[in-house]
Amino acid sequence: MLDKHDKGFDLPALIRLDLLDIRKVAQKNLFLTVGEYFALLYRFKSEGPRASEALGELSCGSNDKSCLRVVQDIKELLEEMGCKKWPLILSDVISAVRKNNTDLSADCAKSILDPFTELFNKIIGTENKNTKPDFFTTGEATNVIETTPFSAQTLIKYLDRLEREENDRKLRILVIDDSPTTIKSVFATLSSEYKVYGMSDPMMLEKFLEQVTPELFLLDYKMPGRTGFELIPIIRGFEEHKTTPIIILTAMGSIDHISASHSLGACDFIVKPFNENILHKKIARHIRKKTL
Repeated sequence: MLDKHDKGFDLPALIRLDLLDIRKVAQKNLFLTVGEYFALLYRFKSEGPRASEALGELSCGSNDKSCLRVVQDIKELLEEMGCKKWPLILSDVISAVRKNNTDLSADCAKSILDPFTELFNKIIGTENKNTKPDFFTTGEATNVIETTPFSAQTLIKYLDRLEREENDRKLRILVIDDSPTTIKSVFATLSSEYKVYGMSDPMMLEKFLEQVTPELFLLDYKMPGRTGFELIPIIRGFEEHKTTPIIILTAMGSIDHISASHSLGACDFIVKPFNENILHKKIARHIRKKTL
């Protein structure tokens, strides 16, 4: 029977967080289960805001020993979670407070406060949600919410399984176009080689990216609500998509239009109606698997 942690977290997303080293944690404790690791993350979710408040007080020159206890607890928790960097800086904060060096403790706390908040938000952002987003995939029905169940399986075995699945799975492409006909054409052309997701409402992009991590985007230029150009900075706003290939689908192939695509961060463009061979070649040239 699952308990309150049954929703779990998105382990592939957590593995991609630079400051965490989940595999090292699993190798250090071969009997650590997925559920036990999730329990650490839920503790962090619960205790993180209090730690942020404590760091805020220390950064303002407070020498309150209750803040010190909070910082010590969060430092130990971060070490258990596999965080590489912040425990070292928190050690400096703790040392300065113990020595009553208010200026140093304030400087150290100030230097970590914003990055700590960012790390907290990134980790909490990987928590799986049980609500199904309002977008569709073409072809066969697909459950795009890739949940990781609360499990008694050891974490290292689970990570090994994830990596095997990652190596075997099809690369994912998201095509956003207000024309269902275009989406179906892309699906018919690419679905034998790639996992193709289709979205006709560009306003649903953020919700989609909370659930699925594509390896390439195909964006229609002209759509109601948001243009393909307007979607590019939204995609780049996600840490895991800073360099993900983006190809613009457009009925306009002028030099100015192409130049604008590249200046905004698109790697290529395809003029509609597209040629299947050109689509295949451009996808193959740009798509690349994200590593766990």
